[in-house]
Amino acid sequence: MKGIRSNRPRQIQPAQALKRATCALAGLAASLLAQNGFAQAADFPAVRKARPLTAIDWSGFYVGGHAGFGGGRSAATLFDPAPAAGRNVFGGLIGGIQAGYNVRLPSGLLLGLEADVSFPSYIESNSFVSGLATARSDITHQWDFIGTARARFGYAAGPWLAYATGGLAFAGDRYLNDLPSGDQEKMLDARFGWVAGAGLEYAFAPYWSARLEYLHYQFEGTGVQFPSAAQYAATMNFQSIRVGLNRRLGGSLPGTGPAEPPAGLESDRWEVHGQTVYLGQGYPSFRAPYSGPNSLSPAAQHQATWSNALFLNARLWDGGEVYYNPELLQGFGLSDTVGVAGFPSGEAQKSNFPYPRYNTSRLFVRQTFGFGGEQEDLASDPGQIAGKADISRLTLQAGKMAVIDMFDGNVYAKDTRADFMNWSLWAPGAFDYAADRLGLTYGVTAELNQKQWALRGGYFLMNSESNADSFDTQVFRRGEYVVELETRFSLFGRPGRLRSLGWLNSAFMGSYREALNDPANLDISRTRMGRIKYGYAINVEQAVTDDIGLFGRWSWNDGRTEIMAFTDIDASLSLGTSIKGTGWGRPEDTIGIGGAINALSRDHRDFIAAGGLSVLIGDGRLNYRRERILETYYAFALNRWVTLTADYQFITNPGYNADRGPVHVFSGRLRGEF
Repeated sequence: MKGIRSNRPRQIQPAQALKRATCALAGLAASLLAQNGFAQAADFPAVRKARPLTAIDWSGFYVGGHAGFGGGRSAATLFDPAPAAGRNVFGGLIGGIQAGYNVRLPSGLLLGLEADVSFPSYIESNSFVSGLATARSDITHQWDFIGTARARFGYAAGPWLAYATGGLAFAGDRYLNDLPSGDQEKMLDARFGWVAGAGLEYAFAPYWSARLEYLHYQFEGTGVQFPSAAQYAATMNFQSIRVGLNRRLGGSLPGTGPAEPPAGLESDRWEVHGQTVYLGQGYPSFRAPYSGPNSLSPAAQHQATWSNALFLNARLWDGGEVYYNPELLQGFGLSDTVGVAGFPSGEAQKSNFPYPRYNTSRLFVRQTFGFGGEQEDLASDPGQIAGKADISRLTLQAGKMAVIDMFDGNVYAKDTRADFMNWSLWAPGAFDYAADRLGLTYGVTAELNQKQWALRGGYFLMNSESNADSFDTQVFRRGEYVVELETRFSLFGRPGRLRSLGWLNSAFMGSYREALNDPANLDISRTRMGRIKYGYAINVEQAVTDDIGLFGRWSWNDGRTEIMAFTDIDASLSLGTSIKGTGWGRPEDTIGIGGAINALSRDHRDFIAAGGLSVLIGDGRLNYRRERILETYYAFALNRWVTLTADYQFITNPGYNADRGPVHVFSGRLRGEF
């Protein structure tokens, strides 16, 4: 990163240290998985009866993840040039990964080594450590990651393990100095210390265990000097309490001899899925006689995102299930995710994370009421526990989720981590669905399913203002209402589906036309009040053969009020096809070809042409033309668990501006899952 330096010769760059450690852990885990047969899980049925836990062998390698709460105290001093001092207590949600090795002695004593790294939540305040300000400087101190390398000493009795732990601790710090000129200085630093704690772990299946752990970290003091000559020094301690999930790799069960890990999922009461996706995107320079604050940069650039997700699903009672989806998200969208309404990467949300950030992306409860009669098999996937269910059923769901988890399904164009990447191809572009900057919200849904149709409805919290992470909690007075009818049919003996969706938003939002009435300010936030926005979407999918499918979407909204959550599209038409590779001997490969045309309402385009800024677009001027996008990809299955995708997008009139572009976007995506 430009402009980052330190006055301390012994300082290491934490980004490089973390990258090397992460690569080493990933390589070790991949090698162990291959050597111990973990990857053979897909050769077996997905749902199995749990094995009796008569004995557990705690010895061997393991990997896992954790989440919880972490915080501490900091004392800081700023010399600028006179000293200013302050103290602060900080804290927030954290999440991370761990890996280790155990040896259990015949006496029951356990010796182990473990390394872990934790990251703050994506909410900016959760990474805040301290801050000080003077007339010349305004410094914010944040933490990017905290990790340990430590020993474990414990006693294992049956499925229970109690342990104490201690060792080396390290942390990466970020210092931001906002100057009176409006410029910002950035510095990175690393600090070291020690950690001690204790934990209790329970093996609920032969190769899976859950833990509760407390750790206390004590770090050395550190200091940095900015180019402006301001000097900042700070002490920091940290504490965390967290729950974790571990998966032991290989080994044997006592009394059975060497054994391969049990395949797939080990119980019909719970499932675990995992997914990691790295997506790199870039484009060469393009023509642009002028640019604005929300313009796609005309200079060649490349950015990348990296997401890591677990999906922990459990059946608690008959028909009752709970779903928990923790994620670590890292990366940047092109030009900080602005400049194109049909943005080229669905993995690049509206937050930029130079280091991984933890998020509870989904946490909801689902209750299904079966009405009897014919049943169907439900396949295991991250959003569904495998099993049989009555075709005639009512499903209720409540909690944190994405609106489009429930609505606007499409087998050919839906998952930006697996098929099309462009926002206006994997979703209805004009559907301004309720969401924070990561695409998530809180709500309740209901689905009545029958053999030939399904009716869905939902209510969701709207964000408190456009493009915000906070929500308007005036329940039912503010919010989004969605209803969708899905009909299933057969055309020439091939299955198809038609989904008709309508939505209404009641939110605190501004008016484009009212903002234009004050051209000297052109500030839409000055016009915000309780308003209504509405729209609809039509979504169709049709199988042509066993290997070829077609899809299309048409979406529209009234276009009078500002976009609250999704993107600057008031009307959108998308069409495409998906082709499996059976014909050339690659049945797990997929080719996708699709296109989209996006448009703005008259009020919206006049506001942008006058120099207004919206969620994703605003060049300062506008030579309006419809935005046109062509996307094609080839997904090459390296094996059952890893897929490599090459993707190309041709974007004309980016941000609806004929004076800029066209843009050629090239992407590579690596996806691993289990």
